[in-house]
Amino acid sequence: MDAGFFYREAAVQGASPVQLVICLYEQAMEDIRRAILAMERREIEERTRLVNHALKVLGQLQGTLNMQQGGAVAANLQRFYNGVRTCLIEAHHQQSSPMLQRQLAQLATVHEAWLEVERASSASIPVHEARPLAEKPAPEIRLSDWNA
Repeated sequence: MDAGFFYREAAVQGASPVQLVICLYEQAMEDIRRAILAMERREIEERTRLVNHALKVLGQLQGTLNMQQGGAVAANLQRFYNGVRTCLIEAHHQQSSPMLQRQLAQLATVHEAWLEVERASSASIPVHEARPLAEKPAPEIRLSDWNA
């Protein structure tokens, strides 16, 4: 195991639910960045592994949505995750780096919104004044559970 793994494991241990969501977005974005590089190097197995891991991370994000309490925001996130998953599969199948880059950009935009929510909560600003995003208390997540 590398030192980065232990650092990420420690960060996840003490993270709030919003911070866990941010970590998952960062992992999915890193997976896609690395998949793009693997595609450029024609490393099919590595690209496949990375896209599959990004799909698992998106599944974890979808699993944290609380559709009853989250209302329209949770429904929008559900559609967003479904769209990103569909496009990742299609990009992988078509071996399209531009399609992967578009999904990376979309995740980065929503990641920034989550960072805004986290900044608002740490500054004691009511979250409803930031961009509200649906979440339910996340189950305990160990980095080793999703960093396969």
